[in-house]
Amino acid sequence: MAKKLSQSGGKLQLKWVRSAICAPVKHKRVVKGLGFTRLNQVIERPDTPAIRGMVAKVPHLVEIVQ
Repeated sequence: MAKKLSQSGGKLQLKWVRSAICAPVKHKRVVKGLGFTRLNQVIERPDTPAIRGMVAKVPHLVEIVQ
């Protein structure tokens, strides 16, 4: 089974753009699970359905950087 990956070598650059202070606990756990430690941090994660699903749960807190 072949996986389709994005053009950037199968990597996503994610940026944490809004604080999770008033967010539900589940949203805070998703942000921490992605590996963020501080606001406005940019991290690189593999482009997998699991990571895309996590980003889809918190689109108001995290954005995909091109």
